[in-house]
Amino acid sequence: MAADPPFLAMHGICKRFGATLANDDVAINLERGDILGLLGENGAGKTTLMNILFGAYAPDAGRIEIDGTPVEMTNSAVALRHGVGMVHQHFHLVARHSVLENLMTGRPGRHGLLDRSGALARLDEISAHYGLDLEPDRLAGGLSIGEQQRLEILKALFWGARILILDEPTAVLTPQEARRLFKALKAMAEKGMAIIFISHKLVEVLDLTSHIAILRNGLKVADLATADVNNKAELAELMCGHALTPPHRAKQQKAGPVLMALDGITAGGRGRQLHDINLTLRGGEIVGIAGVSGNGQQELADVIAGVEPVLSGHIEIDGHPITDPDPVKMQAAGIGRVPEDRMGTGLITGLPLADNFVLSRAGQAPFSRFGFLSRTKIEQFARRQIELFSITAAGLNIRTGTLSGGNLQKVLLARELAWKPKVLLAAQPTRGLDVSAVDFVHEQLLAVRSAGGAVLLISEDLEELLQLCDRIAVLYEGRIAGVVDRKNASRNEIGLLMGGAAS
Repeated sequence: MAADPPFLAMHGICKRFGATLANDDVAINLERGDILGLLGENGAGKTTLMNILFGAYAPDAGRIEIDGTPVEMTNSAVALRHGVGMVHQHFHLVARHSVLENLMTGRPGRHGLLDRSGALARLDEISAHYGLDLEPDRLAGGLSIGEQQRLEILKALFWGARILILDEPTAVLTPQEARRLFKALKAMAEKGMAIIFISHKLVEVLDLTSHIAILRNGLKVADLATADVNNKAELAELMCGHALTPPHRAKQQKAGPVLMALDGITAGGRGRQLHDINLTLRGGEIVGIAGVSGNGQQELADVIAGVEPVLSGHIEIDGHPITDPDPVKMQAAGIGRVPEDRMGTGLITGLPLADNFVLSRAGQAPFSRFGFLSRTKIEQFARRQIELFSITAAGLNIRTGTLSGGNLQKVLLARELAWKPKVLLAAQPTRGLDVSAVDFVHEQLLAVRSAGGAVLLISEDLEELLQLCDRIAVLYEGRIAGVVDRKNASRNEIGLLMGGAAS
């Protein structure tokens, strides 16, 4: 008797973009109840493969089968009709619509009318099965980030998803929210759904999944049961093709003088504010800023960089007060900045690579004299930093936007660290990077600490903060909810502070 076909099968998937072979004869099988961890470095082909499954791209070769029946995913609506749902990193909600209205948008009603009672019943059923409860009349724009993600998952289930793709789903969650999500995903698997879980957090992959597929340079290089994996180092080596040695964090060292002090800072706009922020950074330490996205991290970074005006309070750099801070003053005072938006704020992607290395100092010596740029000096500097930071690029004059995410982040670090800043402000410096690029960034941050500089590390990755920081301050609704020393820090305590619990 022939065996039943897999619930989902992707056979021989190939996809080329110009000279780049993004997927090269990739095969994926899922059974009902499977939770597949899909891993790979940046550019390995994970997103392309999932976009093919969800109907965003057509494969150049290969086929997709569900329950043994070939299907053509010509667009996302077709994918949804076949039971494939996808929750992206960036949510697609209508902020001014309620939870229920977001679920009903695009759904056919009964006799041409919206079926509110039927939708409520379906929402109650899903919530009861998986613990994904949300009040139906709450506006989507008033939901927390974790609740918005819950709504996106509810949407997929509401539309009948039997195969659910999640792309970096815990990047914006507190530890408590992540645990709640994992409980819901395991409940879905127990009821016969299949889940594809994309994450750079290897500990989560080992905790959640039943098996793991690894892509490298478009090829599937491993497909193994999670129970057969010894540790995350083994996964990292399979992803990169070589063993990784994580950077060593020196033991607690004696803190140096105060290099930056924020005293009673209140600032903000665009409907969000910082309230009475008091924080110090000493030489030889990394201070982390934890918090769920949207709780004032962007405003804090903008204040320290001189982009956001201070409404009250004052800033001191190396003991000197900064009056009416602006970007030029803060840079001159010794602030180096690696911004969260590397493609928008940090770099001009349409410019040649060499120009981006001197973007904030092009009008200064040695790159400019009597108002004229020195291409020789600019290119000498760029060439030296490319070599020092092992940046992979086809030349000095290629368009910067053609570089990979990891290499773009190396450009930002190379540019800022060349001037030996007293304080390095690093906002989400490893977001979206693969394990080898993450290790490189961590190595640079630790080098600043070892050399006696100070690092303010703003990150939504709690593991990263616990690994690198000497102290961790938690932002909640624009206020510092608490500060904990690394040696006494617990994931649970920080997670509670991130969710608004009093310290």
